[in-house]
Amino acid sequence: MRRLLPRSLLGQMLLSVALALLVAQTLSAVLQYRAAEQRRELSAANQLAFQLVSDPRFDYRLSGNGLDDRKRRWLRLRVERTEQNPLRPGEPRNPQREELLGNILGDQGIQPAELIVTQRRVSDDPYVMQRVRSHASGEPPGWTQRMELVAALRRPGDSEYHVARIPLSERENRQIGALVAQTMVLYVVLVGGLALLLRRITRPLAALTRRVESFARTRETDGQMALSGPEDMRRLIAAHNAMERSIAALLDEKDVMLGAIGHDLKTPLAALRVRIESVEDKTERERMAATIEDITRSLDDILSLARVGRPSDALERTELSALVAAVVEEYEDMGQPVILGETTRIAMPLRATWLRRALRNLIGNALRYGSKAHVTVAREGGQAVIRIEDEGPGIPAGEIAAMMEPFARGETSRNRETGGAGLGLTLARAIADQHGGSLTLRNRAGQAGAASGLIAELRLPLD
Repeated sequence: MRRLLPRSLLGQMLLSVALALLVAQTLSAVLQYRAAEQRRELSAANQLAFQLVSDPRFDYRLSGNGLDDRKRRWLRLRVERTEQNPLRPGEPRNPQREELLGNILGDQGIQPAELIVTQRRVSDDPYVMQRVRSHASGEPPGWTQRMELVAALRRPGDSEYHVARIPLSERENRQIGALVAQTMVLYVVLVGGLALLLRRITRPLAALTRRVESFARTRETDGQMALSGPEDMRRLIAAHNAMERSIAALLDEKDVMLGAIGHDLKTPLAALRVRIESVEDKTERERMAATIEDITRSLDDILSLARVGRPSDALERTELSALVAAVVEEYEDMGQPVILGETTRIAMPLRATWLRRALRNLIGNALRYGSKAHVTVAREGGQAVIRIEDEGPGIPAGEIAAMMEPFARGETSRNRETGGAGLGLTLARAIADQHGGSLTLRNRAGQAGAASGLIAELRLPLD
């Protein structure tokens, strides 16, 4: 059902107005139909009352609606007087019409001793058919299958019934047709005019949405929107343009600051690395070198995490399985237990340098906590999926989300040998976001439902 509904703001608003108009016109049609029926019944009751009260000769129309006016024929009848009950065997009485006709007669000062109102086919009325045959040649025309209304009045102290008849008029279809035409005109005028008005609002809104999506990907201020649309929309576009410029300025300042930090910290670290060579104690020298290397790696992770949101290199079409195989081969050359499983050849636009960094972080975590890594590449729907599985203890279900946060680690120490600074998963997730993808972690179920390793899935959109 949701797939059938329009997804755009313009479509949803037009659909809402169209449905509201349809409901309003339906209610109007029902009310008008009921009013027309009431007028029809009241007119019939008044005609019967007039015949019963004044006892005139009246014209009984033989032709029916839909016939050519030149072919209309009329029969002049009198009110029938009979001592027999005019109600034929099996004919039902109509209490509502009897009550309506009784009220009209009561207003004329007539209190019936008995009042009967029924409905029958013209062909079943011998009084009418006898006079038709005496005034018309041939068989009665098809109008005899129509219905007539018969009313019989017996006054107090009178043994005779006065019986009046009128042919029932057909329901007017012209009114329904007029209402349909009115509805179509309203749809054209109201919905059409509203569509033009909403388009003036939603067109710049759609352009603003595309601009926000573009800025989210590139962080570039080139191609900002020109002011258009109503005043409120113009103010929104102006505010967004100003926000873009502010964000771009902050990002530029951040890049300058990171460059300064990288230069100001790496230079003294390089000098320290040279100076420790003069330390005679080999054990102490190795400890100092490891500390400097630890600081350098942490600094590289922090700078990479800060820069990943605004990459300087462009996307290049790359064969994903070959890139993954190359990273796995690096670990195999170092004698690390990394196994490349099934892969699917997928060519797609990537930032290869950043993706290698993400893969190294994920494989490194698998080796550090799970002792072995198993890597596969698959195509699932519109996504390329890289899976890295280990054989470690997994992560408690309640802590998986926290592991994605900066400086979060499964092992509480800051020793590089047992886990490092805790930026690997955060950086891998940021690189996945940079490509429009996602990184998810889940435990692999082992025996008796216990965790038997962790599965990291890096999903990248193919389009």
